[in-house]
Amino acid sequence: MLGTSPNPVLLRVLAEGPSRAAELQSRGGLPGSTLRTRLKGLLDADAIAARTSGGVPRGSAEYELTGAGEGLLVVAEILERWLAESPNGARSRGGDGAKAAIAALVEGWSASLLRALAAKPLSIADLDSLISTINYPSLERRIAAMRLTGQVEACPTNGRETPYAVTTWLRRGVAPLLAAIRWERLYLPGESAPVAGIDVETAFLLAMPLLEQEGAHSGSCRLAVELPKGREQRLAGVLANVEAGSVSSCTSRLDGNADAWVSGSVAAWFRALIDHDQASLELGGDGRLAGALVGGLHRALFKAALRTRDQVFA
Repeated sequence: MLGTSPNPVLLRVLAEGPSRAAELQSRGGLPGSTLRTRLKGLLDADAIAARTSGGVPRGSAEYELTGAGEGLLVVAEILERWLAESPNGARSRGGDGAKAAIAALVEGWSASLLRALAAKPLSIADLDSLISTINYPSLERRIAAMRLTGQVEACPTNGRETPYAVTTWLRRGVAPLLAAIRWERLYLPGESAPVAGIDVETAFLLAMPLLEQEGAHSGSCRLAVELPKGREQRLAGVLANVEAGSVSSCTSRLDGNADAWVSGSVAAWFRALIDHDQASLELGGDGRLAGALVGGLHRALFKAALRTRDQVFA
């Protein structure tokens, strides 16, 4: 919806106030057929609304931004900031480079490639043994796409197989993914897949090496998301060891003793990571360490100022 279409342009125009199709077409530089298709898609997603007066033809309707549209524009801004940080040079949102980067990121996430690579560098043969749902040629294609867009890089090796490691830029791609997932859960709940344990593990394992802490805290901390499982709940997350403010190790195994812990619902974690609002999370043990880790993740992923508009995601 955002990476390869004029939707962000239309949303920005409507953020300034209601507009008719003719004005949107003029400011967006779009053919009439393309505009009609994009407006229909945004209407179907409830991101915009059409207002008509009695007797006024549909083509003369005024379009206006809804709360879902404001939220979608926030996602677009987070996505564009990530694209601008590309190691291959700034990518414009609508260009072929941006399209390729977004496709590689989304395919890597949905195919569980990012979960495997988040843990450690792996070769295509390693990935083939771990991921049974994708054949070897498809894995080669996906790794090639991620490498060309600067999301993975080959590691030096003396063996026959080349391991690939995720780049810092790919790790920062967790930000637009989280923002998009929250938007879908809020505004398209019927079409949004539930957040699964593998999603939680992937996000934490990718983001933890980016951690920015205030103060040189040390200790172990369990970061857990409460996921519904029938009438009960299960926990998914990571156990991180911190030494003098830096993460020394991180594992998805949650058992074992920890000096601190943080837990909360999916919605509570979204508020903490995106909005820097930890009020809905439960912190225990060394509260300073736990709070520092959550705050550090927020700064690492969402530190740039966002035009979030008050209560967009309330």
